[in-house]
Amino acid sequence: MKIAFAADPLSGFNLKKDSTYAMMREANVRGHELYVFRHADMIVAAGRVLASVSRIVLTGAPGAWFSVEDTALRPLSDFDVVVERTDPPFNMEYVYATYLLELAETQGARVVNRPAAIRNHNEKLAITGFPQFTAPTLVTSDTAHVRAFHAEHRDIILKPLDGMGGTGVFRVREDGMNLGAIIETLTHDGARTIMVQRYIPEIVQGDRRVLLIGGKVVPYCLARVPQAGEVRGNLAAGGTGIAMPVSEREKEIGEALAPALLQRGLLLVGLDVIGQYLTEINVTSPTCFQEITQQTGFDVAAMFIDALEGRMQ
Repeated sequence: MKIAFAADPLSGFNLKKDSTYAMMREANVRGHELYVFRHADMIVAAGRVLASVSRIVLTGAPGAWFSVEDTALRPLSDFDVVVERTDPPFNMEYVYATYLLELAETQGARVVNRPAAIRNHNEKLAITGFPQFTAPTLVTSDTAHVRAFHAEHRDIILKPLDGMGGTGVFRVREDGMNLGAIIETLTHDGARTIMVQRYIPEIVQGDRRVLLIGGKVVPYCLARVPQAGEVRGNLAAGGTGIAMPVSEREKEIGEALAPALLQRGLLLVGLDVIGQYLTEINVTSPTCFQEITQQTGFDVAAMFIDALEGRMQ
């Protein structure tokens, strides 16, 4: 297959941790051709979606781990599959990219995850479609509603709807210290909508990333345990990743969501689960492939490429 990855610059990849690199490495072993482009490389000309796409070869060298064979402006329909792996923030430029990718689909391109599904599944808001699995949650831009929620639950988490890696996440305890300032900051004085959730004490045991691939639950997850003094388990916020088998509750949540999400065009999904509760549904560029594989021996990238090959048949 000719696989084109829509990704951030390869020069910024951490080869020990990057899940996109793990996908590329596995695809390369199987003899698939690898191509890369960025969102900014896409254009629409004469009604066609094209991109300045580079053919790459993995060298195996620790420094220059890839070489660029050629770069050309090509229709995205030229490739067997386009794999969307651009990191958030999910800003308007990202939204515009999904529109272009969706147009490319009408011209014969096959995109994973499907651009409309990515756009329609805000990674925070998507959990509101599965309230049976979530802790008490409020979505609002109104200070009075946030204060009432805090008065009821006493210990809460506040976060923006477009963040990643734990950015902008605040905990407010029973004393309500700085609640007003946090609301003003996150909502931009009421101009932006945020999410508020009851604090889940089990976060000290880790915010667990449960991967769904091809409608199936990966049997191992990564518990991202917060460092001392932190409420965020995200690896980007200094959390420690510990791989372990999925729990019965995580399996229950994953098996309930996987078929529906796959049907919507989401081949790869990363669920965030704290304790008994679903807290996020990640669909842009879910990670943790390498950490799980390195610690358990289960080849997550192989499972993903298997699913990708299966979708192309």
